[in-house]
Parts: sequence; structure tokens; C-alpha cells
Amino acid sequence: MTHRRFDEHVVRHRLAARLDRAVATLPESPAGPVYVVDLDAFDRNAADLVRRAGGKPVRLATKSVRVPALARRALDRPGFAGVLAYNLREALWLAEHEELADVLVGYPSVDRPALARLAGDETLAQRVALMVDDVEHLRLVDSVRPAGGPPVRVVIDVDAGFRAGPAHLGPRRSPLRTAADVVRLVDEVSRCPGFDLVGVMTYEGQVAGVPDVAPGNPARSAAVRRMKSASLHDLRRRRAEIATALQDRGGVALWNAGGSGSLEVSAAAPEVTEVTAGSGLLVPHLFDHYRSFVPRPAAWFGLPVVRRPGPGLVTVAGGGLIASGPAGRDRAPLPWAPPGLALTAMEGAGEVQTPLHGPGVDLLGIGDVVWFRHAKAGEPAEHTAVVHLVSGERVVESVPTYRGLGLTW
Repeated sequence: MTHRRFDEHVVRHRLAARLDRAVATLPESPAGPVYVVDLDAFDRNAADLVRRAGGKPVRLATKSVRVPALARRALDRPGFAGVLAYNLREALWLAEHEELADVLVGYPSVDRPALARLAGDETLAQRVALMVDDVEHLRLVDSVRPAGGPPVRVVIDVDAGFRAGPAHLGPRRSPLRTAADVVRLVDEVSRCPGFDLVGVMTYEGQVAGVPDVAPGNPARSAAVRRMKSASLHDLRRRRAEIATALQDRGGVALWNAGGSGSLEVSAAAPEVTEVTAGSGLLVPHLFDHYRSFVPRPAAWFGLPVVRRPGPGLVTVAGGGLIASGPAGRDRAPLPWAPPGLALTAMEGAGEVQTPLHGPGVDLLGIGDVVWFRHAKAGEPAEHTAVVHLVSGERVVESVPTYRGLGLTW
């Protein structure tokens, strides 16, 4: 074992012992996965996101947190401003119950009851902005708008993906790519009474969401970096063209871009007024291989060992918290602490049980806890009602997730 790998094993053993001691103080054993967030790592990650944004505000992506108390903790820090909600009903809840004054919905909505609430309430209309990329989105709002309702604020989503020949790299989001595409929708907004255009978004997911390093595959790592460089070059050109075209129509106050993996390059664009981040607060294992920042994992879920089915094997209860995205091994949870554990090829992470093998199993007995990292930041919160916030070796607070509040978006 190399010196570096030995140090990592020591760190993981210490982490397991620390988390075990912290949750041992809980008044009762949690049912299902016990979800913990290390506040010290969370705060360091938040400070690093603000630093990487280079003075531009960081809008919090609530999709990557889904815990109101943690969202408030981030927003209380200088450098964070506003949230990017992933659902209109979530946005309305945040505006009403959390009294947030700057909520941008990250995706278009066709939720008629929610749209009617927004279009009929002056306070909500001032606090929440809709994402649009088609005139049909405007017409849908008009179809539910009450007479005399307040103006509805909208932001135009522009496709920031990279096209290499027939291939499209990046999220398949908006149909709008060119300055001419954007101007046509801007003109439609200006012709529709009852809408205020407040900004545009260009989310470069093929840069923000793709690790720079493919472990053990230097050729793939080099190809990814070349793709990112070419994509950013193309996006700089298109953003400049769109900004010039928008200036001829009065410009926009807000230009949102970026994600946790691309804050520096997104913030450096002169057109961009703010960047978005969320996953970088918790650092799931898909974020382990970026060159732009040092990952500090801040979130884990623990599962108890319930049996030892044979030599070199233990089984934990549950575990099948598979991340969204293309199906693959990288979407499975990662056994993290104690070290020396791995999923089996035959069963992987199961709904009711997950067998583990590796040199670390010999140190585990029935009732011991294995701590896993999820592949995505916000998705573990869908599987538990409570998150235990840890500082040092103690749980300082237990707070509800959206699920714990009875909210499903």
C-alpha cells in the first residue's frame, strides 16, 4: 500500500469512528438509512464556492440540497444570493414559507394550478421568476392568468450544449441556440402584455457536470479536457453574440450560468452576472475527479450490517439509492467508511439488502454501520425524513428534509 493510500485509509477509519460516535447519541436508532451532513465540511465548501465565483453572486441550486435548514445556512453566507428551484411548486413554497425574495425556477412548468397561483398573487409574482424557452410557455400562463393579475417575470433558457458534427454534448434543454433564436422569443415576450423579461440562462452542463479526470484512463481524461475547451470556446462566441443582440433590445439584468464544476470559467464571462452551485456544498462521489477544486465530502448515509452470509462478505440493510442519469456503475452509492469495502458484481446496491466484500469486511460485525456516499448531492434526501447535522463528534441538530415536511415535488 502506498503512503498516500495508507493515509486515505486512516482518514476513512477515523471518519467512520467519528460518525459512529455522533449518531450513537441519538435518542433512538433511525429507521432506514441514517443521513448525516458534516457542517464543518459544508461550511468550508460554501466558502470555496464563493471564492471560486470571483465576486459574482452564487445562486443556490436547491435540487442539490433539498433540506431547508441547509439552504438557509448557505444563503446566510455573504456571496450567496437567491435560489434556483427545480419545480414551480417548490419555488412557491420557498417564496411563501421561507419568505425568499429571489427564486428562479430552473425548468419550464406546465403545472396549471401552480401557474395560476403565481399569476394571481402579486407577492409571489415579485419573488418568483419562470424559465421559458417557447412561446407556448407564455400562452399557458395566459390561459390561467386571472383578470388584472400582476406581471409574471420570465427568464429565457438558452441551450449551452456543444455540437460536434451530429453529436450534441450537454443537457438537452432549450431549443434556442443562436442570437436569432433568442431575439425571436424576446420579441414575443415584448408583444405579450403581462410578462417582464428579467434575464437569460446558459447552463453548460457538459463542462460543469463532467469530471476532468477519468481514473486509470488518461486518454479519456485528455479527450474530456479537449471537449471542455472546445465547448467553452464555442460558448464564449455564442454568448457574446446573444449579449450584443439583447443590448439592441435594452439588455437584461440577469445572466445565470455555471454549476459547481465550472464556477471559475462561468464567472469569468463578462455577460454572466451570477453563477449557480449546489452539489459543491455536499460533494457527492461524482465530484471526486475535478481539477478545478479539492473535494471535501460532507454528506453520507449509514446502513447497518445485518448478516455475514459467508467468508469475506457482509450484508447491510437496504442500500439501493441509485442516482439519476445514464445507468452505470458510477450511479451506484459508494461504500466509503470504513475503507476496504466494495459492492459485489452480482447484486450491486439492492432495495432491501446490499452485500459487500473486500478486506474491510473482517473488521465488521452485525450491528456495525457502513457509511456510503451517494453519486448525486440532493437525491439522498428523497429517502429520509431527517438529516442529522454533525460538528466534530456530535449531532448538533436534526432537521427535516422536504420529505420530512410532507413535501413531494
